[in-house]
Amino acid sequence: MTRAPFGVRPEPPGPGQESVWDYPRPPAVRPTVALIEVSFGGAVVARTTRALLVLETSHPPGYYLPEDDWLTGSLRPAPGQSFCEFKGAASYLSVVVEDAIAESAAWTYRRPMPGFELLRGHIAVYPDRMDSCTVDGEVVRAQDGGFYGGWITSAVVGPFKGVPGSRGW
Repeated sequence: MTRAPFGVRPEPPGPGQESVWDYPRPPAVRPTVALIEVSFGGAVVARTTRALLVLETSHPPGYYLPEDDWLTGSLRPAPGQSFCEFKGAASYLSVVVEDAIAESAAWTYRRPMPGFELLRGHIAVYPDRMDSCTVDGEVVRAQDGGFYGGWITSAVVGPFKGVPGSRGW
């Protein structure tokens, strides 16, 4: 178990659950065969059983879906860029379905840093900017904090980075 910061009490995981406090730092990338669906603008814009999970201490998993498993035309380049000390420079994408547009709601690592090459060609999305995101049929809850893109399901326990007072975690 990763050592939590002073004053943070990790929730004990129940049967079939994981604690985000057991995830590593630097993060790990792990494939999943779970059925992942992303809906936006009244359409399923992505569906896959070939997603990658990014698991990092104190964060719910980030889901990265193969670009090929997105609805053709549903992604377009968006302005802006951010930088992760582990994964590298992220490029943003808007999710588009007819007149519905979620600006800069998705991101990708075109040239990920060493150790994260598996993420090339995969797209992550902020679940709170979509109509819904599901993992094996379970609707996910978005990680708090606006900037973070973790997906909270019944399979993970926290507390999760992003809640008020977690800036220093």
